[in-house]
Amino acid sequence: MKNFSLMRISIWVYLAIFFAYLLGPLVIMSVTAFNSPSFPRAAPWECLTFEWFSALFQDERILNGIKNSILVGLGTVTLSVAMGLAGALMLTQIWPKLRATYYTIIIAPILVPGVVIGISTLVFWDRVNRMLGLGADSFLSSGLFLTVIGQSTFIASYCMLVLVARLQRYDSALTEAALDLGASHAQTFRKVLLPFMRPAIASAAVLAFLASFENYNTTTFTFGEYPTLTIELAQKVRYGITPAISALAFIIVLLTVFAALFNEAKIRRQELVAAARKTATVEELETGKLRLPGFLSSNTAAVLLVVVAMATIAVVGTATVYSPAQCIADVKETKRLETELRIQQLRERRAQEAAQREAEQGANAPATDTAPKPSNDSGFGNVFNPGTLQDGGTETPEEEPDNSGDSSGSGSIFAPSNLQSN
Repeated sequence: MKNFSLMRISIWVYLAIFFAYLLGPLVIMSVTAFNSPSFPRAAPWECLTFEWFSALFQDERILNGIKNSILVGLGTVTLSVAMGLAGALMLTQIWPKLRATYYTIIIAPILVPGVVIGISTLVFWDRVNRMLGLGADSFLSSGLFLTVIGQSTFIASYCMLVLVARLQRYDSALTEAALDLGASHAQTFRKVLLPFMRPAIASAAVLAFLASFENYNTTTFTFGEYPTLTIELAQKVRYGITPAISALAFIIVLLTVFAALFNEAKIRRQELVAAARKTATVEELETGKLRLPGFLSSNTAAVLLVVVAMATIAVVGTATVYSPAQCIADVKETKRLETELRIQQLRERRAQEAAQREAEQGANAPATDTAPKPSNDSGFGNVFNPGTLQDGGTETPEEEPDNSGDSSGSGSIFAPSNLQSN
């Protein structure tokens, strides 16, 4: 019993660490969307503000990127789901010995790096455009077309896996019965197979849209004049980001939570309806008046959905009347005073260090005030000693030369007294 309790505690601790690691960055980024500093940070907290949401909706590049991402996503969903459904139907009807080979070929684009797919898409359709003699402004060179084609090459494989999982549960006897009753193949597909595949198609469509919305590796080579949201965000990061990006992340997280809770509440409601049908009387089934519990009773997801919706409405209402101007002004004034205090402390510390150095120099100085005179000996025999130089830069001899003597050492033949006038 003790080991079982310890195991349960360990599992809960593991789950807490796992979800903290998985969702922690999203929570921190969401908090930075409501903090006033111009750089995204959760601590230290300064002022509650909603100005970054306003800055987000005023950013033309971000809005243009969202629009392009939605356009690309819709095109990718249409093409990928269609190719995925065709591939799934082909996989279930192909000759069994070829299924492994066909499956490998269909799944191969998932294993290819997105950079390779982007470059190959760009090069291939450029060659096709030249072969057809079309100009540089043709639809084959459009960034929207190239991005949809490039993303669909590997997203269609994801869709096929989802659809194959659903198609394996399909009873082919339903198709045979419809054909035996006179329905055509098109009618059988539209009225029998397609309704059965509808949940899987919806799941594949959501998966394809999300994969297209967040794709960067392939899109960075094909977007052209249609930069998506991921491209715009990557370009903004290079020059510095603002909490407006955090506001965008918070909105995306909130929409995801709404969609997840709504889907869970819908599934729970369907389960309650199915349970009510099992216990209903024949009269209730004929009239359609089943005894169903309330929308919020026995439906935790619905309760959470209502709570999140009310909290969102309260936050939006608060944002319309709340102004953080006074709080921001107080924070700036506090920062200014802290800066002045730090400058004053730095000056005082430097003054103390200077006084300490002077005291140390005074303690190490000799008792007499006589300081050693600088030596003029430069190490070249005092030839550059200023005392040895006279005006004009010539040396002064100790004795005047005697012009009456032999100055040249040649028998005084050049003495002035020996020269006769002409």
